[in-house]
Amino acid sequence: MQTTFTPEQLRDPGIARSNEILRSCVHCGFCTATCPTYQVLGDELDSPRGRIYLIKDMLEKGRPADDKTVKHVDRCLSCLACMTTCPSGVHYMHLVDNARAYIEQTYKRPLMDRVLRAVLARVIPYPTRFRLALLGAKIAKPFAFFVPDKRLKAMLAMAPKVIPPVSRNDDAQVFPAIGERRMRVALMTGCAQKALNTDINDATIRLLRRLGCEVVVAKGAGCCGALTHHMGKEALSHGSAAANIQAWMTEKQAHGLDAIVINTSGCGTTVKDYGHMFRNDPLAADAAVVAGLARDISEVLVKIGLPQGAPKGLRVAYHAACSLQHGQQIKTAPKDLLKRAGFEVVEPADSHLCCGSAGTYNLLQPEISQELKARKVQTLEASHPDIIAAGNIGCMIQIGSGTGVPVVHTVELLDWATGGPKPRALEG
Repeated sequence: MQTTFTPEQLRDPGIARSNEILRSCVHCGFCTATCPTYQVLGDELDSPRGRIYLIKDMLEKGRPADDKTVKHVDRCLSCLACMTTCPSGVHYMHLVDNARAYIEQTYKRPLMDRVLRAVLARVIPYPTRFRLALLGAKIAKPFAFFVPDKRLKAMLAMAPKVIPPVSRNDDAQVFPAIGERRMRVALMTGCAQKALNTDINDATIRLLRRLGCEVVVAKGAGCCGALTHHMGKEALSHGSAAANIQAWMTEKQAHGLDAIVINTSGCGTTVKDYGHMFRNDPLAADAAVVAGLARDISEVLVKIGLPQGAPKGLRVAYHAACSLQHGQQIKTAPKDLLKRAGFEVVEPADSHLCCGSAGTYNLLQPEISQELKARKVQTLEASHPDIIAAGNIGCMIQIGSGTGVPVVHTVELLDWATGGPKPRALEG
């Protein structure tokens, strides 16, 4: 694709990177075949190719974002299926992230939009605030019928029936390996996950310790910054990311780390991109080190080796989170681990398509999200599974709200298969 940015424009690192990406696009349209929003809406502007044209026009002209561009960029899930499909290696993730930051700087949203986005950015990344918000939503849930805004209704619907108590395993501490120590790893405990489902981190710690890992929860580490990053709020996202970089580098320099383990794939995709996010920052070198240490839990378990388990007589439908299969290109490891643990693993049709969760997407774009959820649940249930497994808390909440089949994290099943407790979602 030909671009016409001026030398002055290209001095901006974000514009320079966008220019590189735009020039790699050859207009082929392969991306439209795997784009969930194009599948649902059928509008070229709701495909990656269409959004690329809108973003190019906006950035080249240096004009403030307009309503049309904002509408179609907002509808993007950032599922990154287009990057898996693209034969030209177009790095759409960096392009759309830069476009969102540009929109945030140049576009004034309607008042309700600004309020909702500000609340989400200031609540969800903070577990205590998020717990209080979930409690409030739980109380208000019976009155959702009277709420006119569909996005507010979606927020109320998100409230779980049970808000789990705080897990002290999420506090900064060191868990010794059981038996001979084979690795020393830092566990990213996250933010929203600590409020929505404390069993995931607990299971991860038990499993890693059982397999010979010393597990560190580093003081000062918290939200990865993904949620605010994808809303274009760069100052907030970089603040969260910088805190993590400093916390993990302090731990690495003091005692050494073999990996930073992440059990929420949306967070993993972002942490692995810290090197790019901080490429022009004084933290650039440390950010690159952290990005290089970041591993999804499935990658670490494959490296360590999981004991062969006896057949469990349970059929598991594996949901491939977009951030894992497209963002990190991890496709077979979770399925291989589940099979090794003794589970029968099946995968749904159109497994490359998003479930519609996508961070805050299900709250800000509820109608499209609901359609994608319905499609995903239908394909998952078609295989008649006993359990649905996923590697991302957002997907688990999204799918779980649309099916009666128990939904658990992959690591909970692997923990159970190797001596841990039965996942609570399977009890009864």
